[in-house]
Amino acid sequence: MNERHLELCSSAEWAETVQRWIIPWVLDGVDLGDDVLEVGPGPGRTTEVLAQMSPRLTAVEVDPELAASLAARLGGPSVEVLRADATALPLPDGRFSSALSFTMLHHVPSAGEQDQLFAEVARVLRPGGIFAGTDSLATPELAELHSDDTYVPIDPDGLEERLVGAGFSEVRVDTNEYAVRFRAVARA
Repeated sequence: MNERHLELCSSAEWAETVQRWIIPWVLDGVDLGDDVLEVGPGPGRTTEVLAQMSPRLTAVEVDPELAASLAARLGGPSVEVLRADATALPLPDGRFSSALSFTMLHHVPSAGEQDQLFAEVARVLRPGGIFAGTDSLATPELAELHSDDTYVPIDPDGLEERLVGAGFSEVRVDTNEYAVRFRAVARA
């Protein structure tokens, strides 16, 4: 993440947006269960909210500095921060009741690696577990914000097929003027 983008994603304004709009939209009607995986928390504004919503939360972050900072701030008995690549999760099959991804998929370097992330999430979810998330819709302004940064936007039109290919069923994809929201169920 470039410095400008990191500053935005660490801000109090972003924290309010996450708490007030993003998480409620993504999780409307979703039962998280007892063991939640968050993929790509970045600075952890989503993790702060999710830690209050689940008895057990594992946040997987690839960036060593962000992972260490998040672990120092929120790590404890009910929140584990794991520094790992979500395309090759060092976690057992079928562990999690749900998995979540908030506005981070566009930071995965290629569509192929995004698909590998989807497959890994399907692997670590229990059969029937929910994968829910969101990502921003592509705009010139977001492309500019990601200058000198990874930016591979998700195409909502192909997302259902990609999630089915990764091991999910009952896929639902919605958009609003800013973002795509998805929900999918891990197959047995």
